[in-house]
Amino acid sequence: MLGYAIVAVVAIVIWQSVQKHRQGSSPHSDIDASQNQALFEAEQERDELRERVKVLERIVTDSNTPSAKKIQKLSDEIEQLRDDTK
Repeated sequence: MLGYAIVAVVAIVIWQSVQKHRQGSSPHSDIDASQNQALFEAEQERDELRERVKVLERIVTDSNTPSAKKIQKLSDEIEQLRDDTK
């Protein structure tokens, strides 16, 4: 029975030393927090850039559709008529 008590005391001492070590390494956790913040910001910027690329792709592809070409042609004709009247 005395052996179990000794094992329990040793386990408690080891557990406490591990907890103290974790608390003592808090400056490292600050670095980790700043790295996590930087990573989070980079991921947000990446997502914003992806959205911008999607919009640009839509603009490029929409301007090449037949209806967009007809609209552009009509717009060009209107501008030409405006220039002719001056």
